[in-house]
Amino acid sequence: MRRIYDQRKRVLVTGGAGFLGSHLIDRLLDKGHDVLCVDNFFTGTKRNLDHLHNASRFELMRHDVTFPLFVEVDEIYNLACPASPIHYQHDPVQTTKTSIHGAINMLGLAKRVRARIFQASTSEVYGDPVVHPQVESYWGNVNPIGIRSCYDEGKRAAETLFFDYHRQHGLDIKVARIFNTYGPRMHPNDGRVVSSFIMQALRGDDITIFGDGRQTRSFCYVDDLIDGFIRLMDTPEGVTGPINLGNPVEFTMLELAEEILKQTGSRSKLVFKPLPQDDPMQRRPDITQAREKLGWEPAVPLRDGLARTIDYFRGLQG
Repeated sequence: MRRIYDQRKRVLVTGGAGFLGSHLIDRLLDKGHDVLCVDNFFTGTKRNLDHLHNASRFELMRHDVTFPLFVEVDEIYNLACPASPIHYQHDPVQTTKTSIHGAINMLGLAKRVRARIFQASTSEVYGDPVVHPQVESYWGNVNPIGIRSCYDEGKRAAETLFFDYHRQHGLDIKVARIFNTYGPRMHPNDGRVVSSFIMQALRGDDITIFGDGRQTRSFCYVDDLIDGFIRLMDTPEGVTGPINLGNPVEFTMLELAEEILKQTGSRSKLVFKPLPQDDPMQRRPDITQAREKLGWEPAVPLRDGLARTIDYFRGLQG
């Protein structure tokens, strides 16, 4: 419920110490809001928030969203969940609990305080798609018992909960399906393709390409994605989503590796290994809805975004 004595919003960001969460918090603070960051630091790190140490409108709370939370807020961004295969497969049961119990707890909080709530869903709900590019009306091709299912099906169940709370309780929800995103503050050892290729190139290690390298992804720079988050959250109540947020420009893994080698000046060699189980061959968003309902589309080309990301990882190496 909006506090009548203060027109600034008090915004809760779960998973706020993570890659996306920390960038979102920066943007919310820039907009003049009070921000409560909640994180259990399983994959998030305080390093992502060090620059906010003296920020008067920022508060940090160590908390696991699988347990209820009782706070007073106007808006909730639910980003809490390990999002890279290495991290979410480390403890798959906990990953599923984070997606489902976390959604239940945050939806319960939103219902109690009548807050607008945003769910960071994922393109993984489409699985290994047979529809290309992926539109929001596509129901997906997901293996419910595979090694990626804890994340894929957890996020699908969370979407179900969001829309049932919307239909049953009239909750004001916003659901975004996030496609591959990259940029500064990515975890250097998260196993995602951009961070892995950059770190291998900077160290001079072989660059590991799974499969033949012809599988494709679309890469959205983090600043563009966060702009999409804000625009979706600020839409009228009737706009619920799900809405795809990602870059519709498609690249093969070989093209990505070659661009990173070029920008780093690395002499790393490409090595090929078998494709992991259930790894999708194609992933590209149809962003028609984002363009029409949010006036949003990515602005940062891959070349420019990679340059900023490489600079960040160079800085981590000291």
